[in-house]
Order: sequence, then C-alpha cells, then structure tokens
Amino acid sequence: MKFSEKWLREWVNPELDTTALVEKLTQAGLEVDAVEPVAGEFSGVLVGQVKSVVPHPDADKLRLCQVDVAADELLDIVCGAANVREGLKIPVAVIGAVLPGNFKIKQAKLRGVPSFGMLCSSKELGLAESADGLMELADDAPVGQDFRQYLDLDDKSIDIDLTPNRSDCLGVAGIAREVGVLTSEDVAHVDCAEVPAAVDRQFTVNVAAPQACPRYLGRVIENIKPQAETPLWMQERLRRSGLRSLGPVVDVTNYVMLELGQPMHAFDLDKLSGAITVRLAKAGEKLSLLDGQEIETQADTLLITDDSGPLALAGIMGGEGSGVTSGTQNLFLEAAFFSPEAIAGKARAYGLHTDSSHRFERGVDPELTILAMQRATALLLDIVGGKAGPVTEKTSAADLPKSATIHLRADRIKRVLGLELDAQQVTEQLTRLGLMLDKVADGWQVKVPSFRFDLAIEVDLIEELGRLYGYDKLPQTRPQGTVLTSQISEHTTDTERLQTLLVDRGYFEAITYSFVDPKPQQLLAENDLAPIKLANPISADLSVMRTSLWPGLVQALVYNANRQHERVRLFEVGRVFKGDLNHIEQHRQIGGLIYGNRYPEQWSQPQREVDFFDIKADVEALLSVGGGEINFKAEQHSALHPGQSARVYKGGQAIGWLGALHPKLNKPLDINGKVYVFELNLSAVLQAQVPEFEALSRFPAIRRDLALLVDESVTAGQIEHCLQGIDSDILKSIQLFDVYTGEGVELGKKSLAVAFHLQHGERTLTDEEVDALMQTVIVTLEQNVGAAIRS
Repeated sequence: MKFSEKWLREWVNPELDTTALVEKLTQAGLEVDAVEPVAGEFSGVLVGQVKSVVPHPDADKLRLCQVDVAADELLDIVCGAANVREGLKIPVAVIGAVLPGNFKIKQAKLRGVPSFGMLCSSKELGLAESADGLMELADDAPVGQDFRQYLDLDDKSIDIDLTPNRSDCLGVAGIAREVGVLTSEDVAHVDCAEVPAAVDRQFTVNVAAPQACPRYLGRVIENIKPQAETPLWMQERLRRSGLRSLGPVVDVTNYVMLELGQPMHAFDLDKLSGAITVRLAKAGEKLSLLDGQEIETQADTLLITDDSGPLALAGIMGGEGSGVTSGTQNLFLEAAFFSPEAIAGKARAYGLHTDSSHRFERGVDPELTILAMQRATALLLDIVGGKAGPVTEKTSAADLPKSATIHLRADRIKRVLGLELDAQQVTEQLTRLGLMLDKVADGWQVKVPSFRFDLAIEVDLIEELGRLYGYDKLPQTRPQGTVLTSQISEHTTDTERLQTLLVDRGYFEAITYSFVDPKPQQLLAENDLAPIKLANPISADLSVMRTSLWPGLVQALVYNANRQHERVRLFEVGRVFKGDLNHIEQHRQIGGLIYGNRYPEQWSQPQREVDFFDIKADVEALLSVGGGEINFKAEQHSALHPGQSARVYKGGQAIGWLGALHPKLNKPLDINGKVYVFELNLSAVLQAQVPEFEALSRFPAIRRDLALLVDESVTAGQIEHCLQGIDSDILKSIQLFDVYTGEGVELGKKSLAVAFHLQHGERTLTDEEVDALMQTVIVTLEQNVGAAIRS
C-alpha cells in the first residue's frame, strides 16, 4: 500500500516527523518498505502562462514563446514541445533554476535566438518516468507562484508491505485508524453522506451466485461531461500512490479504492443490454479485458455479465467492450462485496494481478460498499457533472460474513504478554481500533467490526494489545517448563552430522522451494514421474510440487553460474512429494550437486573438472556415517548420463541415485558444462549399524596381492561382493589399488590389482593356511566373475 504522507496527515496528524511516524508503523507490524520524495529536487520553477507562440525563423520544430511568470516583463523562451500553445499554463524554470540532476538553467541561444528559461515536462521535474510533452496545469493555476508550493511537492510517498491478514489497511482510512491508535490522536472522517437521486433511472441487477457475491450495488449516472478533466489534486494523490491518471471516471474509482479500500468499477451504460447478472462462468466463454488480453473463462470464475455475455472478471478486471471511454455520457457505477474464497487465485489463473484482486482476495469490508458508492457518486457529480439515479442493491444477508464476538479475560492478557495492562488503556485502544466492548466480571465481551477478518479468537485480541503496546517494550521473562530428555539411539544418525560432513567437504547448504516449475521438473523426474499440480499456484513457474530435490538445486546452480561462480557445490535436506492431492506421500531426501573444478584455484597442482568419482566419494563418505552394506549398480535414469549413472543400494534396498546430468539437458536447463548430482532417501542414510567391539590382535598381519584379468564390465564392487561369501576368520579386508588397460592386456579386458589383508586374533598365521585361503579366493573369482590371474 503506497500513499502520500500529507494525504494521511489530513486524516490524522500526530506530532511526529516522517522518520518517527515510519518507525511507529513498522513497530506496529505495518512494515514500511520505502519512503521516497514525491518529486525530484529542484528550485526556481514557477507557474507560467504562454502568451504568444510564433515559429522559429531557422528551425521547423522550434517555436518562440512569450511567457508570463508575473515578472516585470514577459520571458522569451524557445520551446520544441508539440503541445505548446497560447494560453497554456505550465511550469517554467527561470534563469538560475536548478532541475533534478543538478541541471542549472542559464541564458542560452537556440539556433541564434536567445532563450531566457525552459518550459518543463513532468519528466524533467522528476514527477514521471516519461512524458510526451509539457506538463499542462489547470486554468486556475496562479501565475508566478512557486511550482513546488502550488503542487505541495514537499511531501513523501510511504510504501507499506502489508501481511495478507491486514486487508483493513489497504486504504488511507485504515492506515489513519492505525496511526490514531498508536498516537492516541482523533481521526477525521471523509464525507460519505447519502447523495439523493435526481432521476428515477435504474438498471436491473440479478445475482445468481449469492455465496460468491453476497452484496452488489449499482447506480446510474446520466449526462456526464465527456470533456471533463481530473482535478490536479486528485491526479497528484493517485501519482503519489503509484497510479497514473486514466480519465476522471476511472480516476474517481481508483481514488475511492485508495482512500477507503473499496475497489469499484464503472461501465458505459449505453454499451449494456438487458440486465446485469453476477454469475459463475461457463467454461470457454470469451472476454476481451481492458488490458487488451483476450481470455477463455474457466468454469469456477465469477463474472459480471449482461444479456450479451461477459462484461468483466468480478473483482479482477473489467472488459474492453463495456469500459468507459472519452465519449461516455452515461455510467453504471458498481460497488460489491465478493467473498475472498471466490476471488482467491483466480487472477493468477489468468496471469493477472490487479489492485482490485489484491484487495478482494484478502477481504474487503462488506459494510463499505454503500459508503464507497456515496463517496464516488459525490466526487463524480462534482468533477464530471450529471444526475444520479437511486442505488440498486442486491444483498444475501445469510451469505455475508458474520462478525465474531470474543470473550477477552484480563488475567489471560497478563499470562500471555507477561504484563498487566490498565483496563482503561485496553478499552481505549480496542475502541479506537473500531471494536465494540462490553465490560464483564473477568474482562470484556468484544464485538469485532466487519473490516477485521483476522480477529477470531481471544489470543488475536491479545496480540493486538501487545502490538500496540510495543513488541520492544514487552518484558523479558524466562519460559518455565519441564525439561524432557529424548531417547538417544545408536540405530540412527543425527541429520546435523551429515550436514556438517558435507560442509567440511566444501558444500554449501541450499534451501529451495517445494513448489517448482513443471518444465525442469519433468526433465529431471525419474522415469517421467508425474508431479502433484497445485490447485492455487503462486505463479506459473511454481505450479507443481517437487518429486526430487534436483530442480531446485539446478536452478540455484544456474543462478550462481550466471554470476561468475565457476565452482559450485550445493546440498539440500528437504521433502519431496508424490501421489495426488487426495493422497500425498512426503519423503525426506538429501541431495547434492557439484560443478566446475575439483579444487579452488591454486598453484600446487594442475586443475581438473569434477568427475563421477568425486561425487561418488562424497556419497560414500555420507553413507559411511551410518555404515551397513552399500552397493552401487550401473542403472539407467532418464535424467542421467547412461554411462555415468548408478543406483545406490543399502542392505539390498534401493535408496537413491548419483551420476552426471544427461548432456541433452544442458540447453533446456541453461547449463554450460558437466554437472554431477546425487539424491538419497534420508531415513535410509540415517539408519546406522550399531558398532560391535572386536579385540585388537597382537599377532602380525600379512598382505597378499593379486593381479586379476577381468572383462571391462566387471566392477570392483562385484569382486568385493563375491568375496564376502568366503567363510574365513583371517580375511580382514580387501582393497583395490590399481586399474590398468593397454599394452599387455587384450582388448575388452582390464587388470585389477587387489590387496588382501590377513590376520588372526589369537595366533600367527602359517603359510599353508594363507595359501589355502588365496586358492579359495582365486577359485571363487574364477567362478563368479570369470577372473584369471595375470602373470
């Protein structure tokens, strides 16, 4: 919510400067995002009037103007603006003026003709980002007055980032109410007195969806002046609130929305036929919106229609065919209460987000519609003239929100906030917030007003009192409770240990969204696993729930790589989601990603890019924490390189994947280079093998090496697995220490050098039992993997 500080001070004007006012709002939970001047820094600019305009003798696009600024004589100024004309009132920068950017106005010659000043556009004064010509002022602008004083430009725009529950502050009136409570100041009220009907003309209204639209008001205004212009004061208030002027009728509806918080819409009455009907759309109905976009409606969308078809998306945006134009003479003015449930998510479904949908999604006061209708009618009659008919109202009282009544206990306030508030202070503050209080024995019965959708239970009121008292002033008290010790089991590992291990290996932890873009999700999913689609997504690129941690990690990689990070190592611990909206399975996973060089830049050894064995080593380190039987099997994953992928097994159960992303994904994922990823089931990784004590042997160990000739397809894991079946009390471990292919090894074969470590716990080994064991090893390898001893 963006608004002018001076506009707010017309409602409530505490004795606080801007900084103190902003701090008050932020401390009360209405966080101020920005405070900006409403105009650029300039001086020496006066209100002037063009008295004469003649062509420049040496330039077709320039004109010689004589301008009155209430000085002793008229100023001769050369101007090239297309809209300069005799009688026009404009801002004039006289000699000595300083414009934004420290641009100083001096006497100059333009194509040989002296110029004693400059006629200004709104852009040159820092009032707009762009301008088509000179800034035109009202006919009653006082010539010679300082322009800053004329527009009251010594003002600031305050931008508040409201939480979704505070829809009551999406209008200056709501902000003023908050400031009044915080500073104990009385708040002025805008004149919303009833405007009596001057004509009998009405337009029929029907509401076919009362649950979605419990209240709808309409009013005819006849014979407005199409040539009327929005007053400069209103244009300025709109501009300082981030809206541009679009003509007096639209400006009035926008102004009332900013002032009171009630979105409104005006139709060209002469373009309507039959009757207004508020109904749910039929799938596939077409509507051209005011922004030029043509949409096909979805079946659950609320529409404003007439006998010819859809006119507007209710609570979101009007249609182009029934909109007000510069030639409109008769209006049908609309103000309605649409239930938040009926509007929530509908704008996003059409790729839209409007000021109206922003308010209706969060909740608009259902009692505000009649006040807004009277306020807008009065402003329109004052600005564009015309005659108003009676207000047509359709209300379904049963479907309107019901105001809550809450029992607030004094002792509960003390228990929750840790302090005792004065009863008079509680009464005054809650009353200023618009609540109605009745004193009872142990506290108050509080009736919540219709504009506070967020107050439903007792602690909501206590939170309000704490917020108004000041979070920074609440006493610091130690919590009291019983300390419970949790059972510590050796059968599981702590997640923090895994996180610390990865950090020690050079990884950074990432936290990414559980909602992801469906396109990269589909590319990275295992065997095209279908994700769960959100019924009400935040945006189109966050519309499905992740089935893997990889989409978020890859997106984080791309973000970092685009910012000159040439070495990226990320990991994440989070949930993935499978199933459908009726039955969602959630599984915690741990995943990681490496990219770029193996080591940070250094002088002691040459650089190389990371490879499959680097990420495999990281995964092995993770799995070693819990222990157990771990195997890696070369299997196919649709997102991984077919020659550099493996499925991870623990205790014979598949628990995850690792490998290189498939090269075909580089272009669609915007990746430049090789990326290696892993993802494991966290519960399986955390499952630990309880260690067992084994006495250290006092007897010497023996090492025997074998050079095995095997097919290229045979892995070291297969060799280790088949040797685990040998029943021996002296074979302690085996270790692969060399792999060789090339001269002396036939094509399709490779040589694996394996070390065998032998030891007995209670005696020295003999040559006979060592030789017997090694012969068993050789036979076992020959039978299981076709190994031969290489001489």
